[in-house]
Amino acid sequence: MTQSTFDDDDLFGEAADEMRADVDNALAAARAELPTADAVWSADADNVLGVLNGLKSALDTGEAATHLRQAKKWFALGSRADAFENPEELEAEIESVAAVLDTVETAHTEVTALTGTVPQLRSALQEAHAETDASSETAAADD
Repeated sequence: MTQSTFDDDDLFGEAADEMRADVDNALAAARAELPTADAVWSADADNVLGVLNGLKSALDTGEAATHLRQAKKWFALGSRADAFENPEELEAEIESVAAVLDTVETAHTEVTALTGTVPQLRSALQEAHAETDASSETAAADD
């Protein structure tokens, strides 16, 4: 019976390949969780609130942040071990996904705020116009 020998360089190379695959898989999963361009651009609603609610739903990033964290974790480990051939390219990919995720999350926060503000604004405008209409009717009756 022969015994397999494991060379440290071979094992390290194999581990580096696995780390790179883990980073790539986590990035792909993060990208897959991001909304599509069409999802945030198209609207099917009868009013502004419907559009905002649709957009808020479309801006849901699901587990993208979790997957991005995994990619960053494996990248940090692989970088410290000097396991990647082109760490700059991989780091740029991670930063690109992080930037898009940050933009989507910011937009989601802003749309959420508008979703709460627009109904209040509508009510305030209705009241303001009702007061104007009532004042006009009172003035016309006095004439």
